[in-house]
Amino acid sequence: MKTLFEKIWDAHVVREIEDGPNVVFIDRHFIHEVTSPQAFNGLTQRGISVFRPDLTTATADHNVPTENQHLPIKEEMSRLQVAKLSENCNKNNISLYELGHEFNGIVHVIGPELGITQPGMTIVCGDSHTSTHGAFGSVAFGIGTSEVEMVLASQCIMQPKPKTMRINVEGKLNKEVSAKDIILYIISKISASGGTGYFIEFAGSAICSLSMEGRMTVCNMSIEMGARGGLIAPDETTFEYIKGREFAPQGESFEKAVEKWKKLKTDENAKFDTELFFDATDIDPMITFGTNPGMGIKISETTPTLESIDLMSQTSFSKALKYMDFEAGKTLIGKQINYVFLGSCTNGRIEDLREFANYVKGKKKAENVTAWIVPGSKQVEKQAIEEGLDKILQQAGFQLRQPGCSACLAMNDDKIPAGEYCVSTSNRNFEGRQGQGAKTLLASPLTAAKVAIAGKII
Repeated sequence: MKTLFEKIWDAHVVREIEDGPNVVFIDRHFIHEVTSPQAFNGLTQRGISVFRPDLTTATADHNVPTENQHLPIKEEMSRLQVAKLSENCNKNNISLYELGHEFNGIVHVIGPELGITQPGMTIVCGDSHTSTHGAFGSVAFGIGTSEVEMVLASQCIMQPKPKTMRINVEGKLNKEVSAKDIILYIISKISASGGTGYFIEFAGSAICSLSMEGRMTVCNMSIEMGARGGLIAPDETTFEYIKGREFAPQGESFEKAVEKWKKLKTDENAKFDTELFFDATDIDPMITFGTNPGMGIKISETTPTLESIDLMSQTSFSKALKYMDFEAGKTLIGKQINYVFLGSCTNGRIEDLREFANYVKGKKKAENVTAWIVPGSKQVEKQAIEEGLDKILQQAGFQLRQPGCSACLAMNDDKIPAGEYCVSTSNRNFEGRQGQGAKTLLASPLTAAKVAIAGKII
């Protein structure tokens, strides 16, 4: 009896090292401009070529501007990294979706939307949020630069086999509760380190009810509870999403693939190292108040008191409140917010843009708010324009920008000024994550839309 994770992992083990890691074959390697240059340099210094360039896909996303992408990138390091990616991919015959390409976008958005990401795969990328792809029933995880070099050279990676955890969310979700609220709720309950050492399978009726976009949001943030990755068993929702996409199997090949994918599920009597259960009706719209994703509350709740925090966490809790300039035991409702960010590999898909646009339609953006609405890819941007979402946003006082990681990590031009609060649909609220001195509150696209219109938390 095996879990879904064990089935996929075991099928990809090339060699087991006694008292050591497994050598695991990788089906798809995604690379971007930030963590790949040093890896390519390493290959050059050792006189090694890329072993399977056909199994590597590249895109420029982290360091790109989200305005005027037709112009040369102003910031020198960003311009150099993007140019180096193009040079390395051309030299090694690797498919690259650079700025301006119709398939360009955030690496964890383009893989699924192009049909490159498929059930049963092992997938890696030099980016922690590679766990996103687990929404398709794949074993996907982030790796370091030296490991990027390892995969480029051998199409394999050495990894210790993680423990297994299943998180079950059963029941019908409350009104206005989204996938982002589900994952913020879970992390608030088990902490930002509660999944350390595990690969997590998300299951239960509430998870199965989610769209593929929602499932990607949940798996994307599994890393924020310390897990190695997260995955969800593929089902008809998965197959319908993949069908007809650019690099998905077509026709009879697709039907055969689906028959194989249907077998990708945890055996009935399989044992997990840990199993957790949550009631979907307990989940309400969530927001973070601190400096890690585990510091979250229902918007209707007050921030915790020091006495309610365990002794080991009280120092970090107090430090976080001081940085955020919040008080213990107080509500966040009514707090003025001057910046709102919709986007990232967590919430930059068409469903997220639709939800934001649906709320702001016929309303006007608060005068004090600067909002960045950033699609996750050129395909999302195109679809948003075709559906008229750009017009709805414009009429409400917003502008649809161009694709990129944007204000998720402030590695580009989109930085939140020091001291300012930003309600963000991204995945991390660490100190300085969105700009030096910036104060991030993580929330869903709907909550972000409400804040953008009200100019404060409501």
